[in-house]
Amino acid sequence: MKTYLTKTPIFIQRIFKNYTWRFSLDKKELYLTFDDGPTPEITEWTLDVLQQHNAKATFFCIGKNVVENPAIFERIITEGHSIGNHTHNHKNGYHTATKEYIENTLQAEEQFQEFDVRNSKLFRPPYGKIKRKQAQKLRSLGYKIIMWDVLSADFDTNINHKKCLQNVLNNTENGSIIVFHDSIKASDKLQYTLPKVLDFYSEKGFEFKAIS
Repeated sequence: MKTYLTKTPIFIQRIFKNYTWRFSLDKKELYLTFDDGPTPEITEWTLDVLQQHNAKATFFCIGKNVVENPAIFERIITEGHSIGNHTHNHKNGYHTATKEYIENTLQAEEQFQEFDVRNSKLFRPPYGKIKRKQAQKLRSLGYKIIMWDVLSADFDTNINHKKCLQNVLNNTENGSIIVFHDSIKASDKLQYTLPKVLDFYSEKGFEFKAIS
């Protein structure tokens, strides 16, 4: 059963105005984001496709996956993409005590700092679930909490590839932050959807930018 929105309503963006949901409506720019990597089975393919389209993106990485796949993580950085923190163990903020949640985030940060990461103070809560106190603490530590206004739902095993693509095409506008996942679970839909999204918006004159 679907329990998510593919387009984040304006009223939610206004209620949680301390989070970043999108960027300027005045510019033909899009912000592709990829959660849950790096994953050998799909992240390198993702980087190849982005490179073919001269597109930059933001990767919200899980700390333990960085430990297991350092070469892929380094490639993300080398190719000019932004790095974001997605906790060390993909923690659900609603089910995790604030102290543990912050410690887990900082554990991921420690792994990032072993590389030449220009700015890893971008944070996306796994599942989009974070308590107010957790968010306040992270902001006090200098983190920007990056959410989204378009969810591809590539993680949803109950939808087909074409529905995933339509989720993006039907909801994207200037300045949109779009969520994909470079995970094994999402890989089939990502491989179908990402090239088509890049082709479609490139032809319309959009630039794909990394979040800074």
